[in-house]
Amino acid sequence: MALSAFFLMFFLLQHFAINITSIFPDNGATFNKLSHFMGTNPLIQYAMQPVLIFGVVFHFVMGFVLELKNKSAQKISYAKNNGAANSTWMSRNMIWSGAAILAFVLLHFIDFWFPEINTKFIQGDWSGMHNGELRYFHELQHKFVNPIRVVAYIIAFVFLALHLLHGFTSAFQSVGANNKYTKGLKTFCTIYAIGLPIGFIIIALFHHFNH
Repeated sequence: MALSAFFLMFFLLQHFAINITSIFPDNGATFNKLSHFMGTNPLIQYAMQPVLIFGVVFHFVMGFVLELKNKSAQKISYAKNNGAANSTWMSRNMIWSGAAILAFVLLHFIDFWFPEINTKFIQGDWSGMHNGELRYFHELQHKFVNPIRVVAYIIAFVFLALHLLHGFTSAFQSVGANNKYTKGLKTFCTIYAIGLPIGFIIIALFHHFNH
């Protein structure tokens, strides 16, 4: 569970590094070039992409399996259960924040991944072109015109932040990072957990108000 979390968090960082270029003052030129490279590179498409899909599915399935095991392990109910006394809201509700993120992943697939699969593997068009120019930047802008979709993305990123606030530090603990570096790791995890979702929200709002 921890290793798949690290893998997905590295992917999120890489995904953000590309998406943030879409707000550069070059009218999407850098974003188009990076997106075209990522979308047509054989290593990424035929090796890394299947691994990513497996990682996403594995992480969510394991999350629900562990939740069910935790529930089944509680044979006797507490006479009084005050979870807030020794745990955070995030740690007690990882299953719900995870479910919200899963719903967002499905929306994101419908918005971007499924159309890409259709264009490249069904229609056979790997050019990345539309009306004589690379299409990725304009497709991204178009997705954020609808305010309902923008709100859905923002809500999903809030849940992502809540999920990461507990999940990132928990992943380090699961691999034995309980030592003198723990305080520094917690600071790094907090910055990542809050900063990355805020960055994605900024991207969505930027394109909504500047399309």
